[in-house]
Amino acid sequence: MIAFILADLRRFWGGAVAIVVLLALSVALSSVVTLQERAVRLGTARASDKFDLVIGAAGSDTQLTLSSVFLQPSPLPLMSGAMLGKLADDSRVAFAAPIGFGDSAMGFPIVGTTTQLISALSPQLAEGVLFSRLGEAVIGSAVELPIGGRVSPMHGTVETGGHAHTEVRYHIAGKMAPTGTAWDRAILVPIRTVWQLHGMEVNEDHGHKDHAGTPHAHEHEIDINAPLDEVFDANSPGVPAILVKPRTIADAYRLRQEYRSENTLAVFPAEVLTRLYSTLGDARSLLLGIAVGTQAIVVLALLLVAVMHIGARKRQIGALRAFGAPVRSIMTIVWGELFFLLLLGIFFGLAFGYAVTHVITSWLTATTAVRMPVEFAMSDLWLAVGFVLVAAVVSLVPALMTLRMSAASALQS
Repeated sequence: MIAFILADLRRFWGGAVAIVVLLALSVALSSVVTLQERAVRLGTARASDKFDLVIGAAGSDTQLTLSSVFLQPSPLPLMSGAMLGKLADDSRVAFAAPIGFGDSAMGFPIVGTTTQLISALSPQLAEGVLFSRLGEAVIGSAVELPIGGRVSPMHGTVETGGHAHTEVRYHIAGKMAPTGTAWDRAILVPIRTVWQLHGMEVNEDHGHKDHAGTPHAHEHEIDINAPLDEVFDANSPGVPAILVKPRTIADAYRLRQEYRSENTLAVFPAEVLTRLYSTLGDARSLLLGIAVGTQAIVVLALLLVAVMHIGARKRQIGALRAFGAPVRSIMTIVWGELFFLLLLGIFFGLAFGYAVTHVITSWLTATTAVRMPVEFAMSDLWLAVGFVLVAAVVSLVPALMTLRMSAASALQS
């Protein structure tokens, strides 16, 4: 019987291929939506795990998270630098690392911070050493620059009409191991160098805030060989955000409660992302609904084609009945042909969807440096089982039509 089905499919291979391709494309659409949403959710959640608590000036908690954790440029307001000294002296804080934005180099953001944060992100450097002077830098794992090379900072970006800082060229001292976060595409430098480049340690009251929340003033001479100073006090310049490592979970909640005030904002990045996921989930449900609707239309179209195909084969079915072929065998052949094609469409659709999702996530990872795993879950297995059951039921329709065909009427048609 299997040989008969395969021989029949070879005769009508053009229609068979069309059925498989149509169903594969519709199944691929829903699998891409599901897999891509899961990849983004898992990737961003794992990236945020390295950042326990972020404190910034009062404003949008979503924007604070996107800017500090995912390094998305935005006009964050500055928070008083006195917070640095206060957090550094707090017994509940393991470390408090300021971050400053505003500059870039070769398309990579330059982030002013401390060696404590670098050590937290990458306990062991892939190459080189941590910066120890104002003119040194540590690059992320996705920044293709050699250790010992130099990089010139630019205020802003080329696209936004930025200008080069001519008073310093950072010497690349080390390279972080991969972290799976957006910081893999960052160039990390001493926060004091960023402050001095923008005139903040010279005179905090002058200059204006730029697009990334860092005041910009006239350029100043910087002693690039000056030793690193990471002791902050009440006179420290303002910063757009501080990444805080609490000593315990209880300390984290106390700190968040304490710094959620009129002037400051404290957020758990994972908590903010959870809220974003709910919005993303709504979009996923909409897209999945569209995909399922598309599949329903495709299945109905395939069913119509199958019914027309059975009508065109009435004489062949009549001949089989006349030669004594059991009705059950004829139904099995008709059902088996369509079910086999639908199974192929489902299989190729899932495989194609998986491949397309891999391409999309590879592009997103190259753009953001956030690793996004493409993984099947148990829910995908149940979805595939559902597809197979629907295919089995749909294939019954043309098979049942053969019950109404008598040998005499079929041969006379």
